[in-house]
Amino acid sequence: MTKVTSLPADDVTCGWFHLSQPRQARSSHVGNKEAHWVVVGAGFTGLAAARQLALNFPDEEIVLLEAQEVGFGSSGRNAGFAIDLPHDIGAEDYIGDLATANISLKLNVSGQNMLKALVERHRIDCHLRPSGKYQAAVEDRGIAVLDAYRRGLDKLGQPYEMIEGAELPEHIGTSFYRKALFTPGTVLIQPAALVKGLADSLPANVTLYEHTAITDVEYGEKTVLIHRNGRITAQKLLLTNNAFGARFGFLQGTMLPIFTYASLTRELTGEEQARLGGKDFWGLIPADTYGTTLRRTHDNRILVRNSFSFNPDGRSKQKYLDRFVQRHRESFARRFPMLPDVEFDYTWGGSLAMSRNHQGHFGELAPNVYGALCCNGLGVTRGTVTGALLADWLAGQRNELIDFLLASPGPNRNPPEPFLSTGVNMNLMWGQCRAGMEA
Repeated sequence: MTKVTSLPADDVTCGWFHLSQPRQARSSHVGNKEAHWVVVGAGFTGLAAARQLALNFPDEEIVLLEAQEVGFGSSGRNAGFAIDLPHDIGAEDYIGDLATANISLKLNVSGQNMLKALVERHRIDCHLRPSGKYQAAVEDRGIAVLDAYRRGLDKLGQPYEMIEGAELPEHIGTSFYRKALFTPGTVLIQPAALVKGLADSLPANVTLYEHTAITDVEYGEKTVLIHRNGRITAQKLLLTNNAFGARFGFLQGTMLPIFTYASLTRELTGEEQARLGGKDFWGLIPADTYGTTLRRTHDNRILVRNSFSFNPDGRSKQKYLDRFVQRHRESFARRFPMLPDVEFDYTWGGSLAMSRNHQGHFGELAPNVYGALCCNGLGVTRGTVTGALLADWLAGQRNELIDFLLASPGPNRNPPEPFLSTGVNMNLMWGQCRAGMEA
């Protein structure tokens, strides 16, 4: 028997979730049930895996379990960038090995295309727009990152536009930044709305149970998943719950639950929109990894995201929300001095499953247990495509993307505690301090 020692517990103040269309959550599971396929985790990865399993095995029931409510967890808490391009922060030009970069590009674009097709087919109202993204810098170190990435994009043969600071207000309103690299392939979304829509458009042979948190697991020829109101027996189990996969006994000591934090303003008035100027819908990521991400949303709010914490149990901590909202206010004030009276309506945290070597797991974890875990901050696109490809592989399919994922070394092991927490927290503190004005 494996006891699941930590269950998801996100804060209740996620703006994306509350501003997206309300939906009727599916009932939790009660009693005893047996299914050929059970998928744990109904974020981007789990939804894609369940959908593709249902298409590959139309005569079999697929059971999809979510510990909280669909759209409330990590998949509904990111900044809403479905990014196409690879970005290898360990490489001098942020592209690295060209063959690997091209496969990563194919993976990300495949995930994008899957989501675009589903949004169109099911008319999911998630404000999806192929808007591209700005990657902007204000300090010399950030400018050097943009120049390096430009060289990498030249090598990869991908389009971009370098925009000087004097021209940026026409794009994003603020004159805070000195330079930006614009790439056209990113798709912007309202993430919680998209996840909700994907859940409500699943094939008929997918049974979704929400508010069904697994507390104990018995592994064997079949896997028995136990929760407070019953048990579910799976012939084949798929784990698509990112860092919580370690709580099920796999990849322990490899994944890092890193939380990042965002705030969303109230809607800007017409006069404030005129004062701000620029385009009415855009997204910006920082040149510095620890810098500030920005978005102007479809309903004329501004999203500010920065600051990180290491929460080893994968659960939200109110103390970080209280601490980082002030940092968000300072970042907003530096960038938008023309909007001095705009307050935040929402502040929330969301987790990323990271590994020190930036590798995820794809494939078998144990006999009849499989996983697509550790998206390293690319959950929208990479989670979607790996979930679907895992289902294809289990149906006997092979292609260059599946072979690439299967060949991955997977997440490497972390140092033991207390060295791990000390090292991660020091790196996060130093990175956020070093970001300077980019934060």
